[in-house]
Amino acid sequence: MFSGLRASFLTGLVVIAPVALTIWLLWTLMGWVDSFVLPLIPSNLRPERYIGINLRGVGVIIFLIFTILVGWIAKGLIGKSLIRFAESLVNRMPVVRSIYSGVKQIAETVFAQSERSFEKACLVQYPRKDIWAVGFISTAAKGEVNAKAQTGSDLLSVFVPTTPNPTSGFLLFFPREDVIELDMSVEDAAKLVISAGLVYPGEVKPDDPRLKRKS
Repeated sequence: MFSGLRASFLTGLVVIAPVALTIWLLWTLMGWVDSFVLPLIPSNLRPERYIGINLRGVGVIIFLIFTILVGWIAKGLIGKSLIRFAESLVNRMPVVRSIYSGVKQIAETVFAQSERSFEKACLVQYPRKDIWAVGFISTAAKGEVNAKAQTGSDLLSVFVPTTPNPTSGFLLFFPREDVIELDMSVEDAAKLVISAGLVYPGEVKPDDPRLKRKS
């Protein structure tokens, strides 16, 4: 009886924990954005002045509208001219220039458009032969890197992530024939890395009806 209750409790945790953590993270994120955005809004324009309660998430909506508006302006001729002028001023400030360029590179990498995302998931032998690691093919190596590498074929630039944090890792260059492309998507490969090999894409569970049909 105790074993049955324990199993049911653990099953309940597996169901509840992801939902609860997701809701908590979203709720916390909305509160964090509100704490930054709402103080910038004049008190006579805040929603709670008219409805009597402080609605969480209003700051997120204001931030989204403001960000879309800035992006729309930045795509135009006037916006591009203003950005170039502002960056020319920043480039004249020694310390600020370094901080701005670093943050800009990170933002461009994180929020890059789909055409600059990883192309395929792959397997490579790293850190030595017969040890396999999951990697992500970014693009074919170009310029001096590909020209001066002493290989018989072109190189592929592969990002090999660390576990459980896939945002850190190593940029490695492999000959094209040494890279084995995987059929799984980049998202599924990322799940495999984050879970430390516990979550496999397309994995069939023991109680899956497909196993019974095969048997």
